[in-house]
Amino acid sequence: MMMEIHWIKAQAPRRVLALVKHLGIDAELLEKDLMAGEMKSAGYAALNPNRKAPTLVDGDTVLWESSAIMAYLCIKAGSDMWPAHHPAEQVEVLRWLSWSDCHWSDAVSPFYFEHIVKPTFGIGPPDIDSLPAQVPALHRFAAVLDGHLQGRTYVACDRLTIADFQLASMATYWRESEMPLEGFANLLRWLDDLMRIPAWADPWPAGASQRG
Repeated sequence: MMMEIHWIKAQAPRRVLALVKHLGIDAELLEKDLMAGEMKSAGYAALNPNRKAPTLVDGDTVLWESSAIMAYLCIKAGSDMWPAHHPAEQVEVLRWLSWSDCHWSDAVSPFYFEHIVKPTFGIGPPDIDSLPAQVPALHRFAAVLDGHLQGRTYVACDRLTIADFQLASMATYWRESEMPLEGFANLLRWLDDLMRIPAWADPWPAGASQRG
């Protein structure tokens, strides 16, 4: 049976779908209709009790959480975007995956939610007035990433890894989301460089039904 990846047009599935396309992985990509409640069904909840996406099904293996899925896909494909055979490199990638989840995601998500999520799923106009209060946290952690990227092309291991896809999945929409990142040249260079990767620039399967 072919591997399945259940997805919606959102930032976490985006990085998984980009990796699938970048590595040329053969998988059935099943778009879920969030607004129709498909992810609330008992069948889907049996796969992913969080009722979120993405979810991977590969035989008896069922995975949720995009970073775990990306690591799994790299192992299947033999890609060093997840350094399965190099513990020290694993630690470095994990450091940035953790930093993304604990700090960077919280800093960028208010802007992404108001400008991307709301129009994508038709849940109202952006609350622009709520965003100025979020700028100090955004700048605090943007400075950390910008400083780290001084003299570096990628976040970890001197090559493209799943950490780049994780960290960039919301920030890549910085212009559309009106994130005030103009003062962070290294960060913006890194985001622009990632957009030169065809699978990152256009990760969505043909016929995707939702905006994003």
